[in-house]
Amino acid sequence: MRLFLGADHRGFAEKQRLINTLGESNLECEIVDLGPTTVKPDDDFNDSAIAVARAVRENPYSRGILVCGSAHGIAIQANRFKGIRAICGYTPELVKLGRLHNDANVLCLSADFMTTEQIDTAVKTFLETAFLPEERYIRRNRRLDEEDIYG
Repeated sequence: MRLFLGADHRGFAEKQRLINTLGESNLECEIVDLGPTTVKPDDDFNDSAIAVARAVRENPYSRGILVCGSAHGIAIQANRFKGIRAICGYTPELVKLGRLHNDANVLCLSADFMTTEQIDTAVKTFLETAFLPEERYIRRNRRLDEEDIYG
């Protein structure tokens, strides 16, 4: 599995810490940093969310992690891409449900409102929880990619 990471200026330090932590773990996946590589105070969260969403969409069985101040903007941007199911991972319970029921493939984290321990637990839960392939979840997730259903 490939794990794509991205952040804006508010999530940059946490993304870098995560890359180091994940690199030192026994995690069996390729970690890909999609940037930025330096802090850019005037950047937009959109850029990293777009980069990670595209990478996850183009690489089946991959996942993504995005970090910004609140996690809201990156989640909204990532979810604009067909096939992306981005969730805000504020608690381990929410992350677990997102993986089990929604087959979430992008985890959005808040550098401003989550502690390092909360972020590490969310990431661990995201990576270790498998999708529960029940018919109702498959059907519901398929419907997420229906185009312009509301006109």
